[in-house]
Amino acid sequence: MPDNEILMEMSGITKNFPGVLALDDVSVSLYKGEILGLLGENGAGKSTLIKILSGAYMLEKGKIIIKGKECKFLSPHESLAAGIRVIYQELTSFEPLTVLENIFAGEVVTNKAGFVSWKEMAAKSKKILSMLGSEINPSELMENLSVGQKQIVEIAKAIHGNAKIIVMDEPTSALDEKEVNTLYSVIRKLREQGVGVIYISHRMEEIFQITDRVAVLRDGKKVGDIKTHETNKFELVNLIVGRELSEQYPKRDIKKGKVIFEVKDLTYLNKVKNVSFNLREGEIVAFFGLLGAGTHQLFSVIFGDKKATSGEIYVDGRMINVTNPNIAKKSGLGYIPIDRKEEGLALVMDLKQNITSANIEEMGAGFILNKRTENEHATKWFNTLNIKAPSIDTLAGSLSGGNQQKVVVAKWLEKNSRILLMNEPTRGIDVGSKSEIYMIAEDLCEKGVGVLMVSSELPEILAISDRVIVMRDGEIVGEFVTKDTDQEELMHLASA
Repeated sequence: MPDNEILMEMSGITKNFPGVLALDDVSVSLYKGEILGLLGENGAGKSTLIKILSGAYMLEKGKIIIKGKECKFLSPHESLAAGIRVIYQELTSFEPLTVLENIFAGEVVTNKAGFVSWKEMAAKSKKILSMLGSEINPSELMENLSVGQKQIVEIAKAIHGNAKIIVMDEPTSALDEKEVNTLYSVIRKLREQGVGVIYISHRMEEIFQITDRVAVLRDGKKVGDIKTHETNKFELVNLIVGRELSEQYPKRDIKKGKVIFEVKDLTYLNKVKNVSFNLREGEIVAFFGLLGAGTHQLFSVIFGDKKATSGEIYVDGRMINVTNPNIAKKSGLGYIPIDRKEEGLALVMDLKQNITSANIEEMGAGFILNKRTENEHATKWFNTLNIKAPSIDTLAGSLSGGNQQKVVVAKWLEKNSRILLMNEPTRGIDVGSKSEIYMIAEDLCEKGVGVLMVSSELPEILAISDRVIVMRDGEIVGEFVTKDTDQEELMHLASA
């Protein structure tokens, strides 16, 4: 059980990004030998809080106290020196090197003659791994290890670096059952050694198996802090998902037309498994799943960014072979990606160039671009979507997140897409812009467009969609008429 000694206090932490209050007066503590679960939906503020603790983000307001000493980390190096280590979901190991070279990364042990003492490093590595209950060979190449073993090496590296606080971000997302149990054993050994662990996970069963206490964030605020044995799954889910937002996103009663899009037994490697569904004119179908559920992969396959292993896609009853995004575009599909800055926009280009980029062939004849036509088309969507910028000549990179998202939407409206895929369309944008994005989606539905949406925002899904499809481990595990379900049912099914 946890000691009474406080290892870390983050008090009154506030962090602003343009248009978004990411953290609002959040206070979290961690005791010696405690496993603290940090819970919240995507966008709740978990990652921002951890990045401040790790020195990746500058502390804006509030205090960080480590073992009684106030700290203000100006870099990740200073956080590491204070005994803090973050093990991210995407592991940062050096694959071509050995286990011991990874554990001793950035330093070497030398003998009296000044030569590298591989024997001593191997012995120390073996001792640390043994402390963690692992029999991994220090001389083994990292590329030969399983994901679970690589995580244990990352933990060993943290222990070697005298880490007193270890943050684990979704550590079991890529592990099988045996590796999960091994990881639990390692974490419990860390607790016995007085190390404090912050454990981030969407999976409820893990929280109750491994944590001593949980802190819950929602919309940048801490809304719960409770000992794990004093709560239950229903209470935690209620804290995580919060209140209904139907007043903020009033749903219109839009007439549904014929089926315009259908997917049959779509499979991509072991990431998407035999997925089947359809979409009608005027309908919004939302996909919900926790990290690793396969929702994002599904959209990539539908739009041709990834080639399906098997399965069929139909538009207006006609089968199409979507081997690349160009075929998807020509078939009437538009795609708003999860990362608008990397995939949706050319930040160094102006708004008119971005808006017309998916429909550039209509902006002139042959290789000649008609500037007047381009300006007219871009201006139309600039005004229709109320994009807040000085003009259509403004660089896309200078806009707020919400207005950048509107530009991405405008691009596909200009292309006259009949089936619009929206992958986390309100990610990282403010509340007002979220409402506008969903109003635009419903405007499209009234014109006969069908919308497919992936979102981790359950209140928004329930407010805006007509149907909800729940995925887990690459498969569809449930489908609901939205008005007949609720947040708790969807979250329980997704995390079962």
